[in-house]
Amino acid sequence: MRRDSRASTVQQTVERLTRKLEVLGAEKQGTFCVDCETYHTAASTIGTQGQTGKLMYVMHNSEYPLSCFALFESGPCLIADANFDILMVKLKGFFQNAKANKIETRGTRYQYCDFLVKVGTVTMGPSARGISVEVEYCPCVIANDCWSLLMEFMQSFMGSHAPGLPSVFGTKHDSIYSPSDTMVQYMELFNKIRKQQQVPVAGMR
Repeated sequence: MRRDSRASTVQQTVERLTRKLEVLGAEKQGTFCVDCETYHTAASTIGTQGQTGKLMYVMHNSEYPLSCFALFESGPCLIADANFDILMVKLKGFFQNAKANKIETRGTRYQYCDFLVKVGTVTMGPSARGISVEVEYCPCVIANDCWSLLMEFMQSFMGSHAPGLPSVFGTKHDSIYSPSDTMVQYMELFNKIRKQQQVPVAGMR
């Protein structure tokens, strides 16, 4: 059986990043998972009401096991309880699940001083498609106040691959960072990977 070269490259990059974290002194703190299912407006709804088709993303994050997040690409983020998935089944006349588009990232959580780092492998079906890196500075809840510190820390193990300022920060200004802000960034990363399946994509926050 031939091993997929893309999956091999993704795995090697994940191992390289986690090794650098461990050299810094980061300690493993369990695992994490973020998943995303895509729902599109049912054709019958578009036809009868003259609406343009919309995509809705229903997401889960193991950091918030009792919550479910529903997002539109350019709209609000709804935070509901875990029973929202059952509601979506009942709304199948309005929104249909595009099952082939399910995407998720799984990996290891690391704690380094006041930083929480999650390095994951993004998969669609059985195939590895890219990498996610989430970094949180736990003492701070105003994202713009600690961006320079976050950037300096990310460069210590990601080098030139450290990201620029996330778009969600531009709308936050001095307001408190929330779980929905994290989910918006995962949604953006997943959509980027869906559109660029030809090469591995490293998405970092």
